[in-house]
Amino acid sequence: MPATKGDLDVLLIGGGGREHALAWSIGKSPLLGKLYCAPGNAGIAQVAECVAIDVTDHAAVIAFCKEMNIGFVVVGPEAPLVAGLADDLRASGIKVFGPSKAAAQLEGSKGFTKEICDRFAIPTAAWAKFSGIPAAKDYVRQQGAPIVIKADGLAAGKGVIVAMTLEEALEAIDTLLAEGGDVVIEEFMDGEEASFFALSDGTNILALATAQDHKRAFDGDRGPNTGGMGAYSPAPVMTQALIDKTMETIIEPTVRGMAELGVAFTGVLFAGLMLTKDGPKLVEYNIRFGDPECQVLMARLKSDLLALLMASSDGTLDQIQAAWRDETALTVVMAAKGYPGTYEKGSVISDVETIGENDAIVFHAGTSRQDGKLVATGGRVLCVTGLGKNVTEAAAKAYGAVGRIDWPGGFNRTDIGWREIAREKTTG
Repeated sequence: MPATKGDLDVLLIGGGGREHALAWSIGKSPLLGKLYCAPGNAGIAQVAECVAIDVTDHAAVIAFCKEMNIGFVVVGPEAPLVAGLADDLRASGIKVFGPSKAAAQLEGSKGFTKEICDRFAIPTAAWAKFSGIPAAKDYVRQQGAPIVIKADGLAAGKGVIVAMTLEEALEAIDTLLAEGGDVVIEEFMDGEEASFFALSDGTNILALATAQDHKRAFDGDRGPNTGGMGAYSPAPVMTQALIDKTMETIIEPTVRGMAELGVAFTGVLFAGLMLTKDGPKLVEYNIRFGDPECQVLMARLKSDLLALLMASSDGTLDQIQAAWRDETALTVVMAAKGYPGTYEKGSVISDVETIGENDAIVFHAGTSRQDGKLVATGGRVLCVTGLGKNVTEAAAKAYGAVGRIDWPGGFNRTDIGWREIAREKTTG
């Protein structure tokens, strides 16, 4: 473990690429004493002590925090937040970064978010919510295609089907409603997507940064939706004027509205945006850092992440600022062959340790150490992150490192950042 100057012991919840990026950044904080992570992964184990706690067992998490005198808990993924882990920690007197169960509905229920948008005049797509297949299909027939069908609840980034034909829409309704729950059906919004992140302490808001994600599995934005195959930050398509408009019309009304409803939002708001001819519109909210967006944000963050997260928890965001590196960061996700469908686990990955941080930062997502070897244990396995003066240069750094990793069982997209690289070619 690296020597640290602080005395604040921290528990990080999660074990993916987002959590490795958070652990890597928290590990640099002068406030930090010791960092634990549950459950962690092989990469996180290089910067934190991984502990085998069932994070769905809130009593076990609380018992660990009390036994180890944990001063602050950072919840990485959405599922524990939607399940109320932050509430239970706070009720036990333990400080935590992340929203309450009630506020986490902004991600846990798309219908809830749409109702918030309607109530507080936040621009978003027209929508309707259904629990029955016949009514949903009737609505789609009336609206026509293209149209967007979404599972109302959590779906790990994969419960969204953009149906370009009526047949695809009807099939999507059958698929999603067969799994139970509700569907939200939205108008198709035309434009370019971007991501925007802001911290909230329930009252104050601190704008963070922009990013652009690549959801489709294969080059050219083809294939099934995944949890994300790559990202870059900042997203130049998000101009300062668009950032200001997003804060004014989307983020600020959400934070004010949630407080007005008695469900103050503390944590990070990740707004998925569609940049339409009428301005930015909300596609959906996430209530945690994105994955793989977090990896590019942390690669650029100059400020003390732990201090920022604590200010969000303590209600002091108005007393702190976030500083960013000028460079662009771009991450390429290396995934197991077959992802997001059926894929094999246990394949060996070699040569990751030959890549130094001056070349690229390799964040681990689904990895473990078995018999001294690095093996793949998940669908998305590594997030190889490069920095450069623009997207083209950052991509070259990331892909240079990807090419040095020996993993026959994996695949990756070769065109992360393609839209912006094309724009950079035309503008010189």
